[in-house]
Amino acid sequence: MPGMHRNRLMKVRTQRLIQVAAAAVMNGYAVGFAEGKIFTGPSKAVCVPVLNCYSCPGALGACPIGALQAAFGSSGRGVPFYVLGTLLLFGILLGRLACGLLCPFGLIQDLLHRIPSPKLRVPKRIDRPLRWAKYLVLVVLVVGLPLVVAAANGYAPPFFCEFLCPAGTLEAGLPLLALDPRLQAQIGWLFNWKLAVLIAIVVLAVFIHRPFCRYLCPLGGLWGLFNRFSLVQLKWAEDSCVHCEKCAKACPMAADPTKTPASAECIRCTTCISVCPTNSLRLGLGTKGETKETKGQP
Repeated sequence: MPGMHRNRLMKVRTQRLIQVAAAAVMNGYAVGFAEGKIFTGPSKAVCVPVLNCYSCPGALGACPIGALQAAFGSSGRGVPFYVLGTLLLFGILLGRLACGLLCPFGLIQDLLHRIPSPKLRVPKRIDRPLRWAKYLVLVVLVVGLPLVVAAANGYAPPFFCEFLCPAGTLEAGLPLLALDPRLQAQIGWLFNWKLAVLIAIVVLAVFIHRPFCRYLCPLGGLWGLFNRFSLVQLKWAEDSCVHCEKCAKACPMAADPTKTPASAECIRCTTCISVCPTNSLRLGLGTKGETKETKGQP
């Protein structure tokens, strides 16, 4: 038991180190935080695999959702093959693993949930319908409205980034406001609305694990569609499983790895692996969610 506990702690610490390292690499322009300037080097044209605001002072790459909206929001740009190809590549390779191990806003929600407080489980009758909201955000705010408005006016604002994204408020809005008095004088209803959204997500994250990832993140919804086919898969060995349900209880996305190892909700964060007493779960490579040792229902 002590050895098992040590292994579990090592896995959790490894997960946190990967998350912190990913956030540091993607937001490594320290000068930007010191001077309130946005990095504009060549790497800014490259999309990262997670929601990471382009306007964050430290961001070295572009957010794929922001890039997609910029392309759809301009009627003269044509089909954004580069962005769509990048999304397809990340999806095929990683599925939703990027959400669990690489996303800075996911890390922030994880840390908030560690604050001592009563933890809430959302009833299934409420939880299941709400999970479709992220697909609605993807279809309406990220794709639909930019295409329709751009077709009519020649240009459309990035609706998701401008009106909803809490990661942008936290990573870009607040740091830039703190460093630039001119921006502080321009605060209006839109920033106040975005700040209210961020505060709501932060408060909810203390009581509900990863509420933004579960219900609102359009990129997470997109990556989830690839979970069944991605190269990285969650493997479940049914023969050694004792059905203790520890994995399902520990899952931050309230999924059950023994029933749906390739669930669109699984973020491959390895939390289930760290709590499994029989090592029946692991991340592996494969082109399908089902193998001889993963006999869970699709």
